[in-house]
Amino acid sequence: MTTAAYDPRAFEPFAVTVDLAVFTVRGGALHVLLIRRGQQPYEGAWALPGGFVLPRESAETAARRELAEETGLPQTLVAALHLEQLRTYSEPDRDPRMRVVSVAFTSLVPDMPEPAAEGGGDAAQACWVPVGEAAGLAFDHALILADARSRVGAKLEYTCLATGFCPPEFTLGELQSVYEAVWGTTLDRPNFRRKVLATPGFVEAVPGAARLTAGRGKPAALYRAGPATALHPPLLRPTEGHAK
Repeated sequence: MTTAAYDPRAFEPFAVTVDLAVFTVRGGALHVLLIRRGQQPYEGAWALPGGFVLPRESAETAARRELAEETGLPQTLVAALHLEQLRTYSEPDRDPRMRVVSVAFTSLVPDMPEPAAEGGGDAAQACWVPVGEAAGLAFDHALILADARSRVGAKLEYTCLATGFCPPEFTLGELQSVYEAVWGTTLDRPNFRRKVLATPGFVEAVPGAARLTAGRGKPAALYRAGPATALHPPLLRPTEGHAK
């Protein structure tokens, strides 16, 4: 069949959208960036930032455009974000307006600013919300959020990303709190310490430096991020019910 013989009307049209699950750690808790929808469908409900892909743009370009428009985050920051494509969501009835296929992206980033108090586009509001409080999301965004959290949890298993959420010099307890926030579990402190220190290049001790912590006892030793970018062996999440 030649392209001249191709009839696009033979196929029912559908739209393509993007959705973004962007995470950060604040106050020892994992937060996700949400917008409150300002129009139907699901007007007034919380949702992940996102929107329709325009005819002449890629999915990633659309994701960055929608993130900046709906949250008011600086264009330079949004352009520099490392976005990882999560998966495609294509259930026929996931959007009540029409057949919509969504390409979802996720990112876990430190030092994220507050979004604009009033959202742009079809977003009435944008803010960081603790993941545990992100309930009743529009569309199938609860599923996307769960999948994205699982993905960023895996990033901490195999990369040194967690040190980016700590001060330049940090205690192993502060590093552990990042893992606990993202994984949503309590880790055994001696076991965590042993695994971190046994992983080549993960952290480096700061000679002679220590910091008093909230607990009793002697000051805790300080560390800085090491030269490694990947963890060998990986620091695996504990299985459910076995926080080791």
